[in-house]
Amino acid sequence: MTVTKSYRPRCFFDIEVGGLPMGRVVFELFSDVCPITCENFRALCTGEKGVGKVTGKPLHYKGIIFHRVVKDFMVQGGDFSVGNGTGGESIYGGTFADENFEMKHESSFLLSMANRGKDTNGSQFFIVSRNSPAVILFCCCSTTQPAPHLDSVHVVFGRVLTGQEVISHVEGLPVDRMCRPLQDAKVTNCGELVLKVKAK
Repeated sequence: MTVTKSYRPRCFFDIEVGGLPMGRVVFELFSDVCPITCENFRALCTGEKGVGKVTGKPLHYKGIIFHRVVKDFMVQGGDFSVGNGTGGESIYGGTFADENFEMKHESSFLLSMANRGKDTNGSQFFIVSRNSPAVILFCCCSTTQPAPHLDSVHVVFGRVLTGQEVISHVEGLPVDRMCRPLQDAKVTNCGELVLKVKAK
């Protein structure tokens, strides 16, 4: 499929918290800017690629939890194999390179790749829920950094179109000392929303 700026794929997550449905989040993917990264996320939403070469688990976001939440900053998920932030893989097998850093973390509700350093993108992602001037990251590190520090480190590849209130609800959940929500915030269903062209 040839993708132009006029058509950007849209994917969705149906999210529940503690077993109660919270609503649907719809993402627009910046496929004109980051086609490789966007295809990875899109295919993980649909589950169409089968089983991962590294994890041996279905390459699918259905059933994942948001394993890391930092209040007034972001929510992170995408670890479909372990569920704690140490697992997951890309549709390309293992990890893949940072595609580019054209898009910046300059507004709220952007979709960005989580990683463990340069060129280590897998299946994990985060959603910046606030355009905060300074944030404290308690999980995995203990530094205070402005949000623009994420630029040139994490690839921005999409944004939340609808369902911001669902992300805000998850971002406000009580967490343990590892920033994991005390109640599971889970993706119960996910996929791609296909654009239907009306016949004239």
